[in-house]
Amino acid sequence: MTKKLLAEMLGTFILVFFGCGAAVLMGDQIGMLGISFAFGLAIVAAAYSLGAISGAHLNPAVSLGFLMAGRMPMAEFGGYVVAQVAGATLGALVVFLVASGKADYSLATNGLGQNGYGAGYLGEYSLGAALIFELVATFIFVCVILAATASHVSAASTALAGLAIGLTLAGIHLVGINVTGVSVNPARSIGPAVFVGGKALADLWVFIAAPLAGGAAAGLAHASGFFRPGGLQPAPATGAPVL
Repeated sequence: MTKKLLAEMLGTFILVFFGCGAAVLMGDQIGMLGISFAFGLAIVAAAYSLGAISGAHLNPAVSLGFLMAGRMPMAEFGGYVVAQVAGATLGALVVFLVASGKADYSLATNGLGQNGYGAGYLGEYSLGAALIFELVATFIFVCVILAATASHVSAASTALAGLAIGLTLAGIHLVGINVTGVSVNPARSIGPAVFVGGKALADLWVFIAAPLAGGAAAGLAHASGFFRPGGLQPAPATGAPVL
């Protein structure tokens, strides 16, 4: 179990370091397209390097989806969430330390790739738009993960699961960066918000509640059998890896 938790912490660190690091350190050079692929490639890197250890959830909403789908034991869920938040916080800290090495960097002005909505944040979308986007995007993301890693999927298809999941996350970012900066992951939002404070912390509840609701809904949809061919039963909650 300790090895799984360390893998979850490292994997979530990779996600925040790649994704938020790209936004903070290279955002002006690569734009929203580049940032989108940085988040997606981070998932690919973590999935293929750590997936065999912990399943590379890297996201409390994903772990909740697995729990609700009956594919993760409750005993592991809390530990995964703590490890994910710790990894995201450490990732944000490292991005901050690197960014601080530039003379004109300001945490208040440049931020850490934190999520947000409303006046002064990117496209200035409303609270309602932010909630709808995060819930729907997380539902889609977790549905893809659960379906791509299900027990009935062939070995050849499962081998490509990490790529499919990473590309899905990149696609979600292409749609929603201007809306919320894209969370679909409470840990990814908590990490930067801890250091940025202010509006990032005030907005944080949106990026905890909506992704968790979307992840839970995806898990229930998967448990219902919607994503399984007729006659197949769900895999037992063994805590088996995603990949």
